[in-house]
Order: sequence, then C-alpha cells, then structure tokens
Amino acid sequence: MPFLPSLPPEAHLSDLFRLFPENVRPLMEYTDGLLRGPGELSIGERELIATYVSGLNACAFCHESHKVYAETFGIDGDLIDALLDDLDSAEISEKLRVLLRYVRKLNTLPSRMVEADAQAVFDAGWGERALYEAVSITGLFNMMNRLIEGCGINFDYKAHPEAHPAQDRNPAKQARSYGRFGERVLPEQEPGAGKG
Repeated sequence: MPFLPSLPPEAHLSDLFRLFPENVRPLMEYTDGLLRGPGELSIGERELIATYVSGLNACAFCHESHKVYAETFGIDGDLIDALLDDLDSAEISEKLRVLLRYVRKLNTLPSRMVEADAQAVFDAGWGERALYEAVSITGLFNMMNRLIEGCGINFDYKAHPEAHPAQDRNPAKQARSYGRFGERVLPEQEPGAGKG
C-alpha cells in the first residue's frame, strides 16, 4: 500500500504528482534536458545509468520504467540485469564499465569520491561533459528513487507493461517523453502557471 492515504491502492508517480503539482513541469523539463538533450553520452547510455542507479537503490518502479526506455534506445535488457548482478563480468566495453564504476561508487559512497575516481573516467576516454552527465543522472535518480520509495509508489510495470508510454519502443516518439509526461499529468495547468 502507498504511504500517503490520498494515493490509490496501486499508486503511480503520476498520482503523486497530481497531489503535489508544484514544480512537476520544471522537473520533467529538466529530466528531458538531461536524458534527451544533446550530450556526450548517448540517450541509451543515459537511460542505462538511470536504470542502473534505480536498480542499485532497489527502486522497482524507476528501474522497470527506465529499463523500457533504455531498451527503446538500444540497450539490451539482459545486459542491464547482468550489470546489476556483476558489473565486472558484464559484457560491456571497458570504457563504459569504468564510468559505471564511478556511478556505483557515487551512488553508494558519495563522500569517498576522490580525484583518482574522476581521472579513471577521463583515462578511459570520457570527457568532462560525460562525467557531469553521469553525476547529474545519478543525483536525479537518487532523488526520484527516494520520492518513489518514501511515498510508497507501488505501480508495477511488469504486471502492466501496456501502461508504459514507450511500449511501442519507437525512439522517435520519445524525444520529449518526460516533458509530455508532465503535461499529461497536469493538463489543466498552463505553462508558467503559479509564477508570480
């Protein structure tokens, strides 16, 4: 059961956002910019990081939702599972493995990050923008995972795959998926409403 009595028995993130609409649209626009905008990391790699962080945090809602997006943008779902089972033996490039090691440490032990951790990412061939993107995604999904888990969001995409907005797996239709989610959740709100 969700932890907030106003939520339905099978609560989705959209239900939570309808209860507390403040800042939903800017959050979804930020998410679009981070996960869909131009970047050094591909959209698939960015969704992979979102999925990986959510898996590390055992946030089933975000993990399952973003796994669909990662697959939509070319990431093998079995690979995602393998990364969570054992990052060191998963069949990925060493370049990506180094970046995901950084993400894992940042997610689990943020106060223990040192310059050598970043240098390993640069030595693997990534630039500063890629590292910044990975750090930003890790931070965003720690926040989102805690919103989901802290409010008891329990919608199950495995039980209801037809409910996922990317069920057709067409990348072209997902260019602004998060902004559109915010607009679907709060259709009655005009852009910029509530600003004074």
